[in-house]
Amino acid sequence: MPQATQATTQATEQKGGLPQLNVDDFAPQLVWLALTFGALYWIMARIALPRIADVIEKRRDHIASDLDAAHKFKQKSEAAEAAYKSDLADAKAKAHAIAQDTRDELNKKTDAKRADVDGQISAKLIDAEKRIKSAKKAALKDINVIATTTTKDIVEHLIGNKTSDKDLAKALKSIATG
Repeated sequence: MPQATQATTQATEQKGGLPQLNVDDFAPQLVWLALTFGALYWIMARIALPRIADVIEKRRDHIASDLDAAHKFKQKSEAAEAAYKSDLADAKAKAHAIAQDTRDELNKKTDAKRADVDGQISAKLIDAEKRIKSAKKAALKDINVIATTTTKDIVEHLIGNKTSDKDLAKALKSIATG
């Protein structure tokens, strides 16, 4: 047998081509190709592909459950946001109502104090007007005496004669009505 192998090798070397393209070796190469392809097909069909399909299915289920969980969390967050906005709106409304009540109460107190101060001012104004009237009456009462005395002094000083109070009162009365 070693001679046959040597003869084949020598024949191949003499032909000068690639051994896998040797026509005499095609039949065994095709058999080995079929056996190898069949074995690989069987291994892939029975072992590898079912495992890959199982991994893909598990991954698809995991992604679907993650998407469902994310959707539930989104709904919960939207509900929480709506509740937050509702609570915020209620709090703003309550704060506005409290502020308005406070303003109204302060306005009432201010109006009451203003009315009290206005009453005090009115009372003081009435009192001042009464004092002014009494001072005016007193001044008007004394004005005739003062005018008579002053006129008497001026006439005596200018003319040098003394005049009677009756004559001066008559003269002043005629000028005042005059």
